[in-house]
Amino acid sequence: MDTEVQPKLIIHGGAGSSLRSKGGVETVRRSLYPIVDEVYSLLLEGVSAKEAVVRGCQMLEDDPCFNSGTGSVLQSDGQIRMSASLMDSTSQSFSGVINVSRIKNPIDLAQFLQTSPDRVLSDFGAAELARELQIPSYNGLTELRLQEWIKERQDNFQRTMAGVVAEAELLSTSNARRGTIGVVALDTYGRLAAGTSTGGKGFERIGRVSDSAMPAGNYATAHAAVSCTGIGEDIIDECLAARIVVRVTDGMSLKDAMQRSFAEAHEHKRDFGAIALDASGAIAWAKTSEALLAAYHDGDKMGDTLEIPAGTEVGSTM
Repeated sequence: MDTEVQPKLIIHGGAGSSLRSKGGVETVRRSLYPIVDEVYSLLLEGVSAKEAVVRGCQMLEDDPCFNSGTGSVLQSDGQIRMSASLMDSTSQSFSGVINVSRIKNPIDLAQFLQTSPDRVLSDFGAAELARELQIPSYNGLTELRLQEWIKERQDNFQRTMAGVVAEAELLSTSNARRGTIGVVALDTYGRLAAGTSTGGKGFERIGRVSDSAMPAGNYATAHAAVSCTGIGEDIIDECLAARIVVRVTDGMSLKDAMQRSFAEAHEHKRDFGAIALDASGAIAWAKTSEALLAAYHDGDKMGDTLEIPAGTEVGSTM
């Protein structure tokens, strides 16, 4: 059939302090651009927004550069606990898992739960679901994350969070932040979906819950879809993703909704970023942090937010 809507796509791999060098920027681009290319090709073939989001999240989770799936940070006890969620505009159904361990792709459990009467499961329930689905046990620990944790343990966990990118040479030595991964898509039928996945802050108290498995960090309606990244507690306090989406649903333009929401966040000294799409195909991103590791396809070409200077809050494109 003929394409009814021009598909759009935006993905992110975290937000935080600036990458040290052009080499760091190019390393992140080498991770993000192939994912944008593959997932956008699926959208052109007619794959649903939800399926495209799941595929994008799987690819980001499998990249050890980012804090999700393989390459997830370690909590204070040295364990990996991951969270992920998925929201589809067609059913306006939110699903997710919280603090799940030993699984390669947490987004897969979120996808399964889309049609379940119980759509958000915590650690024990998520582990039982993985067993029911016969998903193989998987260890996503990388040497870089292990060494990061060992160093922080020696320093008695002076830092309250791990690095956003799992490459030591790419991180600013001060004020490094970590984030999630996320994908937002608009398909050829005009449907929106958003998915978000994370390994958490790193070094946190056991049982801490991320925003990534809440509507605060991942939300979509037929009007707009948003995925957030940054300090989860700040995202939760602002109820950021839902706030932006509700404003668009109530008639505000996506860019204005982002600007309003991030102006409020500035007043509250929040530290995070967000990516978004609306039903018209507008793409938007914003940050209060120094950097947002995002890339997109606007229907004509790929672009990214990697070199947008600190202080630039809201960007958008059709």
